[in-house]
Amino acid sequence: MRDIGIDVKPPTGEWDGDENCPFYGRLRLRGQVLEGTVSSLGMQKTITIERRNVRYMQKYERFEKRTGVLSAHLPNCIGNVEIGDSVKVMECRPLSKTVSFCVVEVTGGEA
Repeated sequence: MRDIGIDVKPPTGEWDGDENCPFYGRLRLRGQVLEGTVSSLGMQKTITIERRNVRYMQKYERFEKRTGVLSAHLPNCIGNVEIGDSVKVMECRPLSKTVSFCVVEVTGGEA
């Protein structure tokens, strides 16, 4: 296992030969580190993450809630991830049309 450049807990699962694994494969991570909640597990080796934020609307002097959704690669060595888990993702090269992030740590359940 190699150092990926940020302080995260090492994965507990087995490596299945996936080249797009930042810990055992050849995938390099760079750029942003984001946290979000898992909202979908419907794709192979990919999950959908939902990020909620609040922004101020100056015209109406109120706050509005916004939700951003992004897809992230899920290496098998990370282990079991369920809907509602809080995860940390880091930016990588584009792996497909919509996937440019990779899961590096599961930070907790039901966030």
